[in-house]
Formats: sequence, C-alpha cells, structure tokens
Amino acid sequence: MQFIDLKTQYEKYKDDIDARMKAVLDHGRFIMGPEVTELEEMLADYVGVKHCITVSSGTHSLEIALRALDIGPGDEVITVPFSWISSAEVIMLTGATPVFVDIEYDTFNIDTSKIEAAITEKTKAIIPVSLFGQMSDLETMNSIAEKHNLAVIEDAAQSFGATRNRKRSCGASVIGSTSFFPAKPLGCYGDGGALFTDDDELADTIRAIRTHGGVRRHHHTVVGTNGRFDTLQAAVILGKWPGFEEEVTARRENGARYTELLKDHVVTPKISEGNTHVYAQYTIRVDANRRDEVVSAMKESGIPVGVYYPKCFHEQPVFEHLGYKWGDFPQSETASREVLSLPMHPFLNEEDQKRVTGQLIDIIKR
Repeated sequence: MQFIDLKTQYEKYKDDIDARMKAVLDHGRFIMGPEVTELEEMLADYVGVKHCITVSSGTHSLEIALRALDIGPGDEVITVPFSWISSAEVIMLTGATPVFVDIEYDTFNIDTSKIEAAITEKTKAIIPVSLFGQMSDLETMNSIAEKHNLAVIEDAAQSFGATRNRKRSCGASVIGSTSFFPAKPLGCYGDGGALFTDDDELADTIRAIRTHGGVRRHHHTVVGTNGRFDTLQAAVILGKWPGFEEEVTARRENGARYTELLKDHVVTPKISEGNTHVYAQYTIRVDANRRDEVVSAMKESGIPVGVYYPKCFHEQPVFEHLGYKWGDFPQSETASREVLSLPMHPFLNEEDQKRVTGQLIDIIKR
C-alpha cells in the first residue's frame, strides 16, 4: 500500500504527460517556455484571479510574496507554530521576525480570535496556513488585516482545489501561495509553486523578483532571484490537469469514508462551515502516550502512516532566539503529540480504506 500513490496517477495520465513533455523536448524552450504561460493562464482562471505567477517551489513562493510586499528587517509577520517549517523560515529569510499565534483544536488552522493580540506597530503581514487541505477563516483575517493595514498571504501548499464560501483557495486574500511538490493535491515531478493575486502592481513585482529582478532582459528594477518554474514541470501539470477535479472529488469521498469508518474510535478531521476539504493529508488524533506504538504497529502491518508534524516551531533550535517556551501554544503542542496521518490519495478504494481503518481500530483497542 502506498501512502501517496504517484505511480498509479502517472499510469492514468501517462499518454497526456508524455506527450506534453515530448513537446517541450522538441521545441527546446526549457526555461519560461510556452507551457509556463499556458499553465499560468489556466490556473488564474481556475482560481478566479487576474494573475498566476509560477515559481521554483512553494517555499520560494512565500519568500517572494514577502519580498514583493517589501517586508524585511524590523518587520514582524504573524503565522502559526504548527506547520511545515517553510511557513516560518521564509519570514526569517527576508530578515523579518516570525510571531506565532496558536491554532484551533478542530481545524488545525490559525485561531483568528488570537491574532489581534499579537499585532504590534511592527506587524506587516499574516501568513495563515490552510493545513491538511482546508482553508482558514480568511474573511475574519482579511477584516483584521484591513483594520490594521496588513497583508494576508494564504499558505495554500496543501489546500489547492479547496473552497471556502465558494471562493477557491489561493483566491481569497491579497496573495495566495501554493506548492507543486509531487505529494501535493496538484503536484509536478520536482519542486514548483505559484503565487496568485488580483493586484497588478504586486504581480509585476513578483514577476520581476522571480526572474533576477526584471521582466526585461538586462533591465533590473528590484533585487531579484532565480525563482523560475521549469517548462518541463509545467508540462507535467498540464498533462495531469484534465483529471484534477475528478481527483478532488475522490479525495473528498475518501475523506468522508475514513471519517465514517473511524468516527467512533478516534478524533477525525472537522470541516468548517462553508469549507470543502481536499485532504492533502487525512489527519486524525490518537492518544499522545500511544502514538509511537500505533505508528510502529501500523507500519509493521504494512500500512504506511506519517506524523505531520512531531514538533512545533518554537521547539526548533533555529527559533530559540524568539524567546517562546513550552506552554505558550497549547493547541499546537497538543496537536504535535497526537496527530497521525493515514494513506490518502485519489486512488484509494473502499477495500484499502477498510483495511487501514480495521488495522488501526484493532491496534487502538489492544
């Protein structure tokens, strides 16, 4: 059994992916080729915004977004302490300071009721993480941001394809950021990411930053970087794209089936009102004192599971200088000790899920 089954996905779309990649090999425009433009236009239309700018990774997309907003030394950016480290490391890469706000128990997303208490005169932006596949409460965050003149950058690395009150992930804040890492809901075969915005000026700045600081060769208007998305990787996504909505539907159905099978045995994911969920991970909670035992027993039975994430940011040595301590973020800390992610991808069948859940229930009852 695969935790994320990329092989089956490739076999399903093999002809389209191979044809798209061969077209790139034939025309030879490996950097910023026509497939990049085609993909950007297609994704912007899907999300419902004016601009999609592809970049070299999801991490790079967040850093470029912060730089486009002119965030740097002396500034503060609010985010969560429970996520993949990119959500916070990009803030430090710009020279700004991360400020952590705890998550909600039910959704694993930022607790909007705690945001205003964390805002200071140095705060310039909020990076909510739409963790595991559903969007944060961006309406509340946008309202707070407008009140305090802040920017909201949705970290939608795990939620592309999800919606909140009929708005698509990446299209509900001033900037949306996603990742095309192979394991994501919409992945390529390497690193990649994209930024989304309706702001023309921001889009121009983002395009300049990703291409060494200029949109015209030998004319550099800002300090930039090499943040371009490979044409071959764009071709991979274009080859997969016709099946994306079908995969999103399958993810939702598989998530609902897991929840029905497990609802009386573990804490299952809660979907917020108005949200849809794409289950980049299907993440449950188990007894913190038994999680390691459960993980080992599941793996011994041939069922791959994962822990996303076993430590909070304020436990990491790189963030020690921020002065946080254990107990500052109780919901994040509890989650880090209880979460367990089960195999999740669009190609799971009912038999697979019954095997996973049956084995898990047996282990928990021991």
